[in-house]
Amino acid sequence: MKRHDAREKAVQVLFQLDNTDLTLQEAIGHILNEEESDTFFEQLVHGVTEHLQEIDEALEKNLENWSLNRLPKIERTVLRLAVFELLYMEDAPSRVVLNEAIELCKTFGDEKSSKFVNGVLSKFTQQ
Repeated sequence: MKRHDAREKAVQVLFQLDNTDLTLQEAIGHILNEEESDTFFEQLVHGVTEHLQEIDEALEKNLENWSLNRLPKIERTVLRLAVFELLYMEDAPSRVVLNEAIELCKTFGDEKSSKFVNGVLSKFTQQ
């Protein structure tokens, strides 16, 4: 699985987990649907779920005039994934993470969401 595909599938899993009663394994099963898992995909999904509180706290500090709960679900999910990569995965160059997050927003959200996500994530790369 290519890294971009792993990120796409990770967003889908994390999106399903947001405000539902699904377990992580159930959500992964829905998305992978017989497809073989991948180490990078597993790192992303498990990493975001394990560090969710720290990720959300970091996001709250960088959101201007927004609270995390008010964000549309797709933006919140993409931001969580990208912030996890920026904070916890040292092999991911920040420019790549930003570009991937923007592409994920274009795939799953709209043009406004990609601009918003870019603005929030750029604060993480300036720190």
